[in-house]
Amino acid sequence: MKRLMIAGGAFAAAALLSSCTTMSKDECLAGAWGEKGYADGASGYPMTRLDDHAKACAKFQIAPNSAAYGSAREDGLRTYCTFQRGWEEGRAGNAYYGVCRPEEEQAFLPAYRDGRMLHEVEDAYETAESALNSAEARIENREDKLEAKERELRGDGLTDEERERIRDRIQEVRGEIRDARRNAREARDALDQAEWDVRRVRRELSGRYPV
Repeated sequence: MKRLMIAGGAFAAAALLSSCTTMSKDECLAGAWGEKGYADGASGYPMTRLDDHAKACAKFQIAPNSAAYGSAREDGLRTYCTFQRGWEEGRAGNAYYGVCRPEEEQAFLPAYRDGRMLHEVEDAYETAESALNSAEARIENREDKLEAKERELRGDGLTDEERERIRDRIQEVRGEIRDARRNAREARDALDQAEWDVRRVRRELSGRYPV
């Protein structure tokens, strides 16, 4: 199941990558396909990355040297498919494209999954913290608006229609405050849960990784 989740994320990331120009005109003209292959391998890109380079360079009538690229990419992958790199890639939330050999994945994948697990709980913490800050800012903003409208309602020279319109707006603002306070409570609960998850995961991984 985890392998499928990783693969699914990789396919989505690959689609995004293929939509971008991967090489400039100068890079295509330089033709350093060995250097490009090694760099792509060291970054964990699949062999299909060469297709993206070929499309980028086709505009300049330049074809890649697939043999030089592929050989150098294999060398680069040896620096990528390691226990330490698996942890770093997962920790950063990067996609894994299934590029390591089965014997290499025995070291890479467990570390990648552990790093990814910590990344995800920390990301959930940051999301909840941001939601709480946003809700608290909305509460403060709406309370300021409510105070301003209540002052306006106490003003002189207002028509009945104007007073009614202000009262309606006051009710709307009070409703917005209630909604924001509810959102803040939910975000605070989510933040407490996320904080607990981060501590739990870090405790589980302590001793194996620098957490």
